[in-house]
Amino acid sequence: MSIDTARRVLGDATIAELQAGLRGSVVRPGDAEYDEARAIWNGAHDKHPALIVRCSGTADVVRAVEFARSEDLLVAVRGGAHSIAGFSTVDDGIVIDLSPMKGAIVDPVRRRVVAQAGMTWGDLDHETQAFGLAVTGGLVSSTGIAGFTLGGGVGWLLRRHGLASDNLTAAEVVTADGRVVRADPQEHSELYWALRGGGGNFGVVTSFEYQLHPVGPQVLAGLIVYPAEQARQVITGWRELTEDMPDELTTLVNLTTAPPLPFLPEEVHGTRVVVLLGMYAGDLTAGEAAVAPLRKLGTPIADLMGPMPYTGMQSLVDPLWAAGAHNYFTSAFIEPSDAALDAVLRLHLTTPTPSSELHLHQLGGAFARVPAEATAFSQRDARMLCNVIARSPDATGFDSHVAWARRTREDIARHGRGTTYVNFTGEAAEDKVRAAYPDAVRERLVEVKDTYDPTNLFRLNQNIRPSNGA
Repeated sequence: MSIDTARRVLGDATIAELQAGLRGSVVRPGDAEYDEARAIWNGAHDKHPALIVRCSGTADVVRAVEFARSEDLLVAVRGGAHSIAGFSTVDDGIVIDLSPMKGAIVDPVRRRVVAQAGMTWGDLDHETQAFGLAVTGGLVSSTGIAGFTLGGGVGWLLRRHGLASDNLTAAEVVTADGRVVRADPQEHSELYWALRGGGGNFGVVTSFEYQLHPVGPQVLAGLIVYPAEQARQVITGWRELTEDMPDELTTLVNLTTAPPLPFLPEEVHGTRVVVLLGMYAGDLTAGEAAVAPLRKLGTPIADLMGPMPYTGMQSLVDPLWAAGAHNYFTSAFIEPSDAALDAVLRLHLTTPTPSSELHLHQLGGAFARVPAEATAFSQRDARMLCNVIARSPDATGFDSHVAWARRTREDIARHGRGTTYVNFTGEAAEDKVRAAYPDAVRERLVEVKDTYDPTNLFRLNQNIRPSNGA
């Protein structure tokens, strides 16, 4: 329905009844805070919800779900609001906004944390690092814990401790019929399996319980910048080093354009560069030895690899990823053959904007040791993940940038099995779902969908449609 229709159907009395059942608040078109409340991190999605329900707790989420179902409203669920594909907003429907829900309880003895779904990784790291503990989090600290975890969760602790979803020990979920259930290995175990990689298909997760690990507070981490003319030797040398790197070390190569940062010579600004980022989650002396070969892959323009706070590494690139820019991310799991690396290097020269990039994430370690059938995230044997990022400050030329990213992804995907990372799929489409999940996994996800959301109330995601076709 249109916004005008939504206004007629959702009259003042109806909204007042909803508000009376909430501890949080309702934001409507015309309210002073509406434009701020409807905005998400990715400026490419400018939508106008009929209602935004800012939830203060689980009871508010239950009420919002019941209201959406009774009024037949399309539902968007918002945690941190990064939402590359725009799933955390909607035209004319209802946004269930979890961002006010930022509580966390850390148990340092059991090394567990229960975190509400509105937290970002910056929020959660702040709480857990007070006890010298952490779980695999996002590479940008403003990323929400919810969507990141439900889609898998690739971060600096991946090789040491696995994905964020691998460390999910339980979740509280509001289902499509308004029930509140606990999903863990004993209760609702199939739902628990599906939540670890299956995205937001099965309900609104209101809190996450994670296994924590001793990390920091100081880690050996940072970045090394090499000139583009050394790209081939750097990237092939890095590939060779990844074959026997210790699990404590997770690395990433970013093929990008040098921003005007003070630690880079002015003559380098605006030129293509190779940035090698990494973090060693362990003893600092051992970390120095582990990263030493990374410093010898070429002649660095800048070397900022050294001891730093874990939270410093988690927020290192935040200034480059502020809210409001237009973003399109897509991805492919690949095998880093010579042909694959040649393709990546060639495509780096075609990036349409200075902030458009190609990332090569090193996998393996603890990530690879999780049995494929243990979670809905199934790409455990892949050696690398290539993320293709089209980014521009505004809408000017953005459609052509997106077209570049799609072409680039297809070119690179030929060097793998065509599979993709569900958190970086660009947009909702059936082919994206098929590229993210093997057939057997998708069929199992459909069974979970049939049980918990047979009417497909939660469809703004990489959607697993129920078997009835809803």
